[in-house]
Amino acid sequence: MPDLKDQVALITGAGSGIGQAMAVAFAAAGAKVAIVELNSEGGADTLSTIEAAGGQAEVFPCDVSDHGAVASTVSSIEEQLGPIDILVNNAGIAHVGNVLETGPEDLDRIYNVNVKGIYNCLHTVVPGMKERQKGVILNLASIASKVGIPDRFAYSMSKGAALTMTLSVARDFIKDGIRCNCICPARVHTPFVDGFIAKNYPGQEKEMFEKLSATQPIGRMGKPEEMAKLALFLCSSDAAFITGTAVDIDGGFCNLI
Repeated sequence: MPDLKDQVALITGAGSGIGQAMAVAFAAAGAKVAIVELNSEGGADTLSTIEAAGGQAEVFPCDVSDHGAVASTVSSIEEQLGPIDILVNNAGIAHVGNVLETGPEDLDRIYNVNVKGIYNCLHTVVPGMKERQKGVILNLASIASKVGIPDRFAYSMSKGAALTMTLSVARDFIKDGIRCNCICPARVHTPFVDGFIAKNYPGQEKEMFEKLSATQPIGRMGKPEEMAKLALFLCSSDAAFITGTAVDIDGGFCNLI
C-alpha cells in the first residue's frame, strides 16, 4: 500500500460512495483525512469507519458550491490538521436529460457543484501548495468527459470541465511542485445507482441493475474500492512522475465498445 503517513488529505463528498471509499483508503495509508461533506450523517458514518480501523480523520461540513464556506472550511482544516498536502475534488451531483430536457435551473445546479465546486477548492487550496512548493490534486472526471453518453448533457458538460481544469492546473503549476490528475470512471455501483434504479424502475430493480451492469464491456459495474485504490496510487509518491493525466477506470467502456 502507498504510504501517506502524516499527510493531510482533503476529500470532498466523502460521506458516501467513491468519496467514502477514498477517505477510508487514504486513512488506512496513514493520512489525516479531512472529510468535507454536506450530509452530516454521511460524514459521521465515514468518520466512524475510519476510527474503528485506527485511522485519523475529522468531519468538516461544507457546501462546496459556496466560495466563502470553502475558504472558511480550508482554514479550519489547516488549524486542526495542518497544511493540506492532497486535495481530492470528488463531490458531484448528476442530472439525466438531453439539452432539450435540461432547463436553466438544472444547468446552474450542476455547474455550481460539479464545476464551481472544484474551482472553489482549487482557488482556496492551491496558494498554500504553491507557497510550500508541493501538493497533489486529483479531480473526479468521468468517461462522459471523453465520449458521448445519451441523456447526460449537463453532467457531461461538468465532467468535461473537470478534465480540462485538471490539464490547466497541471500546466500552470508544474514548476511549483504541484501534480494534478483526474480519473475517469464508468458506472460505479454506489448508493446513488441503487437510489436511481429504485426511483425510476420500481419493481424492476434486479432487472435494471443487470441491464446497467451489462453496458460495461467487462460485464459489471466498478466498485468504489477500486476507484479508491487508483486514487490512492495517483496521490502517492509512487506516482511522482504522473501529472496532467486523465486515467480511465471504465471496464473497457471507452475503447472496447
